[in-house]
Amino acid sequence: MTTPAGDYTIGARDGRRVSVARTTRETDVTVTLGLDGAGHTSIATGIGFYDHLLGSFGHHGLFDLAISADGDLQIDEHHTVEDVALVLGVAFAEALGDRAGIHRFGEASVPMDEALATAVVDVGGRPYAVIDLPFRGERVGALPLQLIEHALESFAQRSGTTLHLHGRGRNDHHLAEAAFKSLARALRAACEPDPRRDGVASTKGSLG
Repeated sequence: MTTPAGDYTIGARDGRRVSVARTTRETDVTVTLGLDGAGHTSIATGIGFYDHLLGSFGHHGLFDLAISADGDLQIDEHHTVEDVALVLGVAFAEALGDRAGIHRFGEASVPMDEALATAVVDVGGRPYAVIDLPFRGERVGALPLQLIEHALESFAQRSGTTLHLHGRGRNDHHLAEAAFKSLARALRAACEPDPRRDGVASTKGSLG
């Protein structure tokens, strides 16, 4: 049994595992996310380097993550990159549920050779993104690097995450991969259950 939420179709939740689908004239995207996984991934977006980044994201966050996307790549990569990030964000929001009993905040720094990226997140339902990833080139493989910032902003908006992510490096591949790994580890820390926490981590008594 599934329920539509706007133009997203939300599958029945199983603990902190959920499937979300979205079909438009531009893309057809399905994401299955398990927050309490082992890092098993199956990613097929049609954009090789994006698959690589998302696979690394799932692996290092210990999220079980399956993504399939069929997009209008004959036009360009924009719609596919954006819509995958949007659906992934909705999946995170749905998997977190009421966000009670979790740490809420997370931070991680990840090096990759000469590159270093740091992500700081708040999954408390307040969407905002500050991204500073100074890429030197235009593409890695088939992925336009300007779309990475847009994807991260889209994910933050739909997941209800405040995201600060910055990095430095000389190699664009290394910088992008370090960024996704640091985000994964920060989110993993934020989403982890806090055994000392009763209810939501907010003095207001509610999140969002």
